[in-house]
Amino acid sequence: MRRLMLLRHAKALRAQGVADFDRPLQAAGREEARWIGEFMAAQGLEPGLALVSSALRARETFDLIDIFLHPPPERVDEPLIYEATAEVLFDIVRSLPRSQRCVLVVGHNPAFEELADELIAAGDEDALAHFRRPMPTGALAVIDFKTKRWGKIKRRTGLLAFFVTPAQAEAKK
Repeated sequence: MRRLMLLRHAKALRAQGVADFDRPLQAAGREEARWIGEFMAAQGLEPGLALVSSALRARETFDLIDIFLHPPPERVDEPLIYEATAEVLFDIVRSLPRSQRCVLVVGHNPAFEELADELIAAGDEDALAHFRRPMPTGALAVIDFKTKRWGKIKRRTGLLAFFVTPAQAEAKK
């Protein structure tokens, strides 16, 4: 089995004169990231590898959840995730190392929402019901695949195990 966790970055600032790539998290976004980190730890969601968009808001999101993950995953800042299409993300997923059974990818919409929608065939009813909404900032989709190799993953073969927003994660504390 392979487990893919797609985490959309937490809420970021929009300020004149700040390039999109360099947008930091808002105070509320830092809280969102902590709630998701606590949720991941409580659920035993422990990736071995984290691919993180090189955009500042994605890196800051990961830094705030990483403190809850034990052991912390190997981290790779991946510039291709920033402004990637769902197709590019799918290629990245299919090229993940076989040695990694559980991988966290931290990045951006609309590509994350589109990729998750393309991968998911079925899953937990509650998770599916929540996923049908737009994927808000800080949301986490956990998708399982019944395969031994990332390269064998096909569209519409994933099972959605969890879909949680920061507000849901905070409420479950």
